[in-house]
Parts: sequence; C-alpha cells; structure tokens
Amino acid sequence: MVVELVVAGLSVGAVYLIAAARVVRQYERGLVFRLGRLRSAVKQPGFTMIVPGVERLQKVNMQIVTLPVPAQEGITRDNVTVRVDAVVYFRVVNPAEAIVRVEDYRFAVAQMAQTSLRSIIGKSELDDLLSNREKLNQGLELMIDSPAVDWGVTVDRVEIKDVSLPETMKRSMARQAEAQRDRRARVINADAELEASKKLAQAADQMSSTPSALQLRLLQTVASVATEKNSTLVLPFPVELLRFLEGKREGETAAPGPRGGAEREPDGPRGPAELPEEILGELRTGAEDLDPEPGSRPDSDG
Repeated sequence: MVVELVVAGLSVGAVYLIAAARVVRQYERGLVFRLGRLRSAVKQPGFTMIVPGVERLQKVNMQIVTLPVPAQEGITRDNVTVRVDAVVYFRVVNPAEAIVRVEDYRFAVAQMAQTSLRSIIGKSELDDLLSNREKLNQGLELMIDSPAVDWGVTVDRVEIKDVSLPETMKRSMARQAEAQRDRRARVINADAELEASKKLAQAADQMSSTPSALQLRLLQTVASVATEKNSTLVLPFPVELLRFLEGKREGETAAPGPRGGAEREPDGPRGPAELPEEILGELRTGAEDLDPEPGSRPDSDG
C-alpha cells in the first residue's frame, strides 16, 4: 500500500513538472499571466516554471521583424499616378506593452505602414520619389514610429523599394532624358569647335611668321593622304607661287613700250610667262564647260 502511494505521488509530481516546465529561447522574453493578471516579472531566456492551471506563459519574439508593405497606388502632388511599395524593419523593445496595449502589434504596424506610405505619396512630387528617397524614408520612418512607441515597438528602418510609373510617363521621361543628352552633346561639340578654332588661329599666326612651316604642313598632309589606299591624286601647288606669278604678269602688262608710247602688244606666240595666267584663270573660274556640238556653233561667215 505504501509503495503504491509513493508511486502515485511520483507520477503526480512528474506530471506536474512536465506541465509546469517551460523553456524561453535566447531571442524571446516570457510574460506570465496569473489568473488573467500580468505579473511584473519578465521571464528571461532559459528554464522556468509556472503553476499549471493558474498561470499562463506567453512568449514575445525580440528579433527584428522584416515586414513588406504591399504596393500602394496614389497620386503625387504633381498629379502623377504611381505605385510604391516599401519594407519596414522593426522590433519589440517592451514585451509587456506589445502584448497588453495592442491586440496584434504586427498587424498594427503593417496597417500604419500602408497608411503612412499613402500619405507620403500624396505629399511628394515624382522627382522626389525617384531621386530623393533618403528624405522620404526618414519621413516615413517618423510617421510609423510615432504611434508605435506606445505599443512597445520601435522602427529601425524604412525603405522604399520600387516606384512603378505608367508607360506614357516612362516614354515621356525617356524622351526628356534623350533631349538632355543631345543638348549636352551639342554644347560639348560647340566648346570643342571654339577651342579648335582658337588653336587653329594660333597655328595660322605661327605659320604666317614662318613660311617653311606651311611647306612642312603641306608635305605632311600629302604624306597622310598617300598612306590611304585610294585613287585620289593630290598635286599641291603653293599659293605664294601663284601670287608671285600673278604679280609678275600684271607688272609686265602695265610696263610702257620702248618709245614711251602705249603698252606694247606681245608679238608672236605666247611666252612661258603667260602660261601661269591660264592656270590662274582656271583656278578662278573652275573647270571649263565642254565645247558645243559642231552643228550648234554660230556661222562666222554669215
């Protein structure tokens, strides 16, 4: 009889220990409710005991929670329809308030994040959503964190993930960016032309003071053309020589005759000095037209 009582007592004690034993993980904290009333002591990580049937242990996760915010559609201040989604990082700092003050702190933070995101979209312009996200993230974090402090929750970080634009707005922005790039390219080309013209003017002044430099530049140009495999034949003719021959021809034409009379007409065939005049005439007027057909010539006899 005594043995049976001892065995029964041990069995009841084992069942009580099993029912009363609890284990709190390292990233959790335990809240004990005794007959529905919260006890002030918070159970730390490790092994703990409660009174079965009288006390209830509720564990609260203290890790950082990553909460994705569904895409919210709204109209910006400059009347552009956009869809914006975000992500919220928060954690529980006071487990008692997170359990007692709000029914479900995760759901509360999620709804507050969606409402705040819609408010941020309506207060911001499109350029701010695309290029000034750091400021918007800070404003969104402040809007979510202000009511969450009373829930025992603190918001560590809020990030706007993506901003979806209508296709028409995407095309308009692409055309604007292309126009901006074209404008910058034209400005750069104009600056390059201005700089090149200044350098060419300096080079022309330098070459005018040193005629041999012009000849060297001419020979360099001929050499560069000769390296290319083409059928173009370049025959350089110094402009100074043409001017010299032209001046010499004008001087001979304006010289008086041997008797002090009028200008003397050259007799006989033209000499070699008259040949450059024809070359100069061809250079001034260009290529001469082809002779008309024999049948179209006017009759000199008639």
